[in-house]
Amino acid sequence: IPGVDRAAAAKILAAASGGSLGEAQTRPLLQAYGIPVVPGAFAATAEEAVAAANILGYPLVMKIVSPEILHKSDVGGIRLNLASEEAVAAEFARLMADIRAARPQAHLEGVLLEKMAPRGQEVIVGMKREKGFGPLLMFGLGGIYVELFKDVSFRLAPITPAEARAMIDETAAGRLLTGFRGQPVADLDAVVNCLCRLSQLALDFPQIQEIEVNPLLIFPQGQGALALDGRVIL
Repeated sequence: IPGVDRAAAAKILAAASGGSLGEAQTRPLLQAYGIPVVPGAFAATAEEAVAAANILGYPLVMKIVSPEILHKSDVGGIRLNLASEEAVAAEFARLMADIRAARPQAHLEGVLLEKMAPRGQEVIVGMKREKGFGPLLMFGLGGIYVELFKDVSFRLAPITPAEARAMIDETAAGRLLTGFRGQPVADLDAVVNCLCRLSQLALDFPQIQEIEVNPLLIFPQGQGALALDGRVIL
C-alpha cells in the first residue's frame, strides 16, 4: 500500500507504555499509515491550549488525555463547540477539575484540541487479533450506536479492496452510505482505503492486539473521510 511510513509507526509503538495508546498517540499512528485524522493538537496547560486553539481555529472540541481513560465520553471527558480563547481557558480548568473528581486515581496529561468536524456519516473500523485466526477486521455503524445495534461485518487480514467493499455492503451502515432515502452518496472509496490501510497496519505490527477508529466520519462522494477518535491495545 503506498503512502505508508512503517518506521514512524514503529517508533510510536516502541514508545508506548502501559499496554495501550490513547487518542493522542493513536492519531500519529493512523497518519503514518495514510488514514486521515481531524486537525488537532495536544496541550498540557491552559496557556498551551489557548495557543493551540488560535492556530487550529474555532470552533473546537476538547478531550481529556489520560493513559487510564480510554473511553472519554464515559467520564464526561469531551467538551464541544468551544468558540473563543476565553472558552478554551475556562473549559480547560473545568474539565481538569471534573475529571479529577470523577477519576482521582487517573494521571491527567492534558487535553487534545480538535477542529469541530462538518457533518458526515459515522462508521467504525477496527481490528482485533483472534487466537487461532489472526487479525480480524471490523466495519459497522459507528458513533454511540455501535454497541446498541451491533451492525458489524468481519474479514481476516489481509483484505483486498473488493473484500473491503463486500464488508461495507453486508451492513446497514453500508446501505446508509449508498444514499438511503435521498441522503447523499458517501465516499465509499475512502472507507475502502481506510480498511485496507488498517489491514496493512495489523499485518506489519503483530504487537497490536486491538485498534479501533470510532467514529470514522465519511463525507459525500469524492470528499474523503476523517478519523475523529481512536485507541490501540497492545
